[in-house]
Amino acid sequence: MDSSQDASFQAGQTTGQAKEKGNQMMDKVSNTAQSAKESCQETGQQVKAKAQGMTETVKDKVGANK
Repeated sequence: MDSSQDASFQAGQTTGQAKEKGNQMMDKVSNTAQSAKESCQETGQQVKAKAQGMTETVKDKVGANK
């Protein structure tokens, strides 16, 4: 292989490695975003459940659940 072919090969390898690193980083970002979304949804459900529980408590206190 002459030096121009070798340089071209090296450039191709470097490009491929950079693309793979980029794909791996995007996967990590996507996974992090999905985890954050799930965490927010879970927190929202917990807040909703607590609010419903408080509403029932208030209704019981004022006699609205009769």
